[in-house]
Amino acid sequence: MEQIKQIYYNDFGTSFYWRKQNEIILDKVQLIFRETGFYLSTRELLQFRTCIEECFSRNSNCADCNLKKYCQKFLLKTPCSQIDLAVTMAELNNVKDLVEGTLFQIALSDYVFGEGMN
Repeated sequence: MEQIKQIYYNDFGTSFYWRKQNEIILDKVQLIFRETGFYLSTRELLQFRTCIEECFSRNSNCADCNLKKYCQKFLLKTPCSQIDLAVTMAELNNVKDLVEGTLFQIALSDYVFGEGMN
């Protein structure tokens, strides 16, 4: 028996719903990357996307730096106020893809199995 239902993945991480007694638990998403796991609601995923966008904005002055893809000086806030992550620009791009891909798949599924059903 499969204990998860995968939502989205990339080379950096994965997101999925947990199953409990063959029922998919849809109220929270498990997001795993860089040996770190977050168990977030859709609202918290949206907050995380905002944190990622703010991190890009705060570090836009690094556009001309040759080390921007390798430097670990970028502080990424998370929806968990006690947790911030130090990430490279490449990791930040991968987390962005993971979060946005997850949100897209959730919205698509909500539409297809919700108002999109005839």
